Amino acid sequence: MNRAELGAALRALRQASGKEAKAVARGAAMSGSKLSKIENGGVLPSAVDVEQILTAIGVSEDVKAVYMSVARAAATETTAWRLYRRLGYHRKQQQIQAIEARTTLLRLFQPSLVPGLLQTPEYVQAVLGRKQLGEDQMSRAVGARLARQHILYEPGRQLRFIVTESVLRWRIVPPLVMAGQLDKLISVSRLPSVDLRVVPLSVRQTDFPSHSFSVKDDRLVTVEPIHAELAVTDPRDVALYVRKFEGFEQVALSGNAMRSLITEIRDEFLRQQETG
Repeated sequence: MNRAELGAALRALRQASGKEAKAVARGAAMSGSKLSKIENGGVLPSAVDVEQILTAIGVSEDVKAVYMSVARAAATETTAWRLYRRLGYHRKQQQIQAIEARTTLLRLFQPSLVPGLLQTPEYVQAVLGRKQLGEDQMSRAVGARLARQHILYEPGRQLRFIVTESVLRWRIVPPLVMAGQLDKLISVSRLPSVDLRVVPLSVRQTDFPSHSFSVKDDRLVTVEPIHAELAVTDPRDVALYVRKFEGFEQVALSGNAMRSLITEIRDEFLRQQETG
């Protein structure tokens, strides 16, 4: 079996399991038309698509390993953001939520924005506002992103976030709203599943932020450059991102030192609000 034959193989696997296409599509957080195109060879599935379909079908780990080895024949996959816009950004958030639901250890590095799992509703709206969505699309996208945050309170998770200090100072919302966002970071950092760290600007660095990325269980890295999302599955490349994350982890503030820095910056925003 090669990647071109994956669709037909997935269809046969689904039919053998007795699962209806609608149920599998829903469990895989994709539209029924996309699943149909994959099964009929009209669309070549990504590694993420294959993993979600296999999970929705309910196959064993041994069977999943065989199919995933074929899906990962292309080590890096690119999906243009314009495609997600066409499908609806809320669907993208649902896809991310489905992946996160199967993730025990999440490592996320963000040098430019507060991570989506930690954003307030007002911050989410400011981020998505750049995409010029209609009112209904915006409402659905914001709701889908906020729904992902339930994972913060689920036992058995390890959610490790690293942001640079510039993330805390980058004003995409008014001072009072930014102060509220920073309060949320302080609150969430006390959750047992969350390890939040901040790389301070005052510390000498040996590496460069480059761009945001997230690592799911040492099996999948997603990277978000301007034009597209990259999905990286080759273990050698995944290991590069893990090492980069761990490098920043060593120089980042954690615990009370991290919370003191965030509090200091929050108070600066509050003073800005008072002075107009």
